[in-house]
Amino acid sequence: MPNVFRFVLLALTALLVSACGVPTRPARPAAAPSGYANISVAELKARLDAGEPLILLDVRSPEEYTQDGHVAGSMLIPLPELTQRVGELDRERPVVCICRSGNRSRTACAQLARAGFTQLANVEGGMRAWAAAGYAIERP
Repeated sequence: MPNVFRFVLLALTALLVSACGVPTRPARPAAAPSGYANISVAELKARLDAGEPLILLDVRSPEEYTQDGHVAGSMLIPLPELTQRVGELDRERPVVCICRSGNRSRTACAQLARAGFTQLANVEGGMRAWAAAGYAIERP
């Protein structure tokens, strides 16, 4: 029996030593696994202030968009309507999705990635984070 244990220990040691010499893969960019990047509200604000020709897609309900306010210049397409209205979006421009907290906008980004959009970003924290940062909110 001791020889079996010695053999197993030797085999495990050899595997461990050989695994240590294997180079690790470089970290994948944020957009690689899901087809979109996550950005902060500060990054969104900077991109808007720089005049980047992006589409800011708000995927909340019309009531939330109106009552809670929205980022100036945003386009409202509620998440349940996105699949049917995807043709309203310009595939050549970056699309940044925003919602209340970042959950629906992640879903929207995933849907758009499956539809072939390649320049996608999700605003982490959504409108809650935008408001908490003190950025302007447009209301009717």
